Amino acid sequence: MLELDNLVKDFDTKRAVDRVSFSLQRGQILGLLGPNGAGKTTTIRMIMNIIAPDSGEIRIMGERFSETLKDRIGYLPEERGLYRKMTIRENLDFFGRLKGMDKKKITSRGDELLREFDLIRHRERRMEELSKGMSQKLQFIISILHSPDLLILDEPFSGLDPVNIEKVKDCILEQKRHNVSIIFSTHLMAYAEKIVDTVVMIHQGHKVLDGSLSFIRAQHGRRLARIVYDGDGAFVTNLDYVHAVSDYGREMEIELASDDHRQRLLRDLVTHLDIHHFEMSDPSLHSVFLRKAEIKSLDDLEVGGRE
Repeated sequence: MLELDNLVKDFDTKRAVDRVSFSLQRGQILGLLGPNGAGKTTTIRMIMNIIAPDSGEIRIMGERFSETLKDRIGYLPEERGLYRKMTIRENLDFFGRLKGMDKKKITSRGDELLREFDLIRHRERRMEELSKGMSQKLQFIISILHSPDLLILDEPFSGLDPVNIEKVKDCILEQKRHNVSIIFSTHLMAYAEKIVDTVVMIHQGHKVLDGSLSFIRAQHGRRLARIVYDGDGAFVTNLDYVHAVSDYGREMEIELASDDHRQRLLRDLVTHLDIHHFEMSDPSLHSVFLRKAEIKSLDDLEVGGRE
């Protein structure tokens, strides 16, 4: 469905995207991840032909970008683009017509989605009267209104409460069941981890990971301990065999420098803390993200291959 080959994009003296390549298969969800300023949105804008790459090639469904292909793509941008003086209904009508839909189809499909996202009673309200969350739901609805083959979502959960995050997540999975190919960029790792098939992680314009979620986890080994405890766990950070710690007060994730230290860790924990739960597991996408975000130079990159 989508192939990127050695994309490069410079802005003045800064290289925002440096030789990034990846592909997306039909019916897959690809998580495009990375810290702020990594180059994710620039990559998405090149896919959408909003900006042109300085070099490299993009093929969508085997072809270069065209107005015909544009009608088969749904796009939720990071920078929201709804008309604030228009009502919900008028925005749906405008963007539906841009995608070649007729009035009857816009109304039937639009009302179906407005009901699903609890917006049907607000359809005659202007955008400027709506909350940020309501506006975000409408932006998502517009991205899928015309039943695209390729769906590109840049931070789709922005501004949403947990209930509406679940609704958007369920709708994304429904799109996948209809064989839609999806690029999904988000900072909410817990949701990305549950729904993506493959991951591409970008850091400082460079691709640092590319592969299936299972492959990436296996590559990083079972070095993550999860514990539930009572006591003062501050000492764990200073253990010489511990690589990183995420402490939440009564729960803690501990990343070991190697798999060999798990028994040593358990002995140290029970000596100092009252342990209610201890398990070793594959690293979460969140922990992999944090590890890669700490990369200081190109010499530190651990580039993963595809499975």
